[in-house]
Amino acid sequence: MNFLKAIAAFALVAASPITAAQADSYPSQPIRLVVPYAAGGTSDLIARLLAEPMAAALKVPLVVENRAGAGGNIGTEQVARAKADGYTLLMGVVATHGINPSLYKKTGYDPVKDFEPVTLIASTPSVVLVNPKLPVQSIQDLIAMAKSSPGKINFGSSGNGSSHHLAGELFKSMARVEMLHIPYRGTAAAQVDLIAGEIQVLFDTLPSAMPHIKAGKVRPLAVTSATRDPSLPDLPTVAEAGLPGYEVGSWYGLLFPAGTPKEIVSRVNAIVVDIVQSPAIRQQLLSYGATPIASTPEAFAAHINSELKKWAAVIRTAGASVD
Repeated sequence: MNFLKAIAAFALVAASPITAAQADSYPSQPIRLVVPYAAGGTSDLIARLLAEPMAAALKVPLVVENRAGAGGNIGTEQVARAKADGYTLLMGVVATHGINPSLYKKTGYDPVKDFEPVTLIASTPSVVLVNPKLPVQSIQDLIAMAKSSPGKINFGSSGNGSSHHLAGELFKSMARVEMLHIPYRGTAAAQVDLIAGEIQVLFDTLPSAMPHIKAGKVRPLAVTSATRDPSLPDLPTVAEAGLPGYEVGSWYGLLFPAGTPKEIVSRVNAIVVDIVQSPAIRQQLLSYGATPIASTPEAFAAHINSELKKWAAVIRTAGASVD
């Protein structure tokens, strides 16, 4: 009987995703960082900013992979189903771990049970952009134009159910205007059409919009955060500009699949926190319009739970859903 118990115990250890000895030698092969959106957006920008210093600290290559689709659900589900060995990371965002679980009837993953949070990285406001040829200079001008031409103004977003989509829907609801939503497969494509005049308005995160703002290719009307952003101090908030109480923001953080050993989670957390707090990376994030954050896994987990409750209430009130 003792022999059989020993065999069973050995089989259990052998079947576990990673042994203590393997955790001690981690990492020994390249690591994938999955961004569940197309290249060119803020989540991709931040992932690629972190990739080089993370690879240097971990002493293995770190490969950023874009797995776009279904508002971020496709790439997120792939990570949820990946082996919990520390070699697959997710760039989680407010959509994947705050909005989508209430917006979609089926996401393919559980935002809490299927992941091990590592750390928050940054938060960003969104910005309301218009094509420079549109004869509006302010949020009040935009509201007036939308009211005078119901349904004739198009607003773009990075996809159905994205934080940008809901930012637009909240704007419509609070301003009591009708605008047609045009979803794109990622931010970059929406930016191209805004610059070309195919759409008139775009709700976008400030980091991905900043190069086009600086180049004069788009006109920013306001930021969606509760306070002005230091990178554009003269740009008012939407609340200041005519919609009191309006506030929408985005955030970004790293997660492993559930079951990843705590030793690995703790090690990667310490490395990423040091990177985010380093002067060079902090300055780069701030130049993007992103506020650096470095948290414990426990604080990130609490943040996710809070965001899930917040957006569930917003979506329930709005009656929004995506099949």
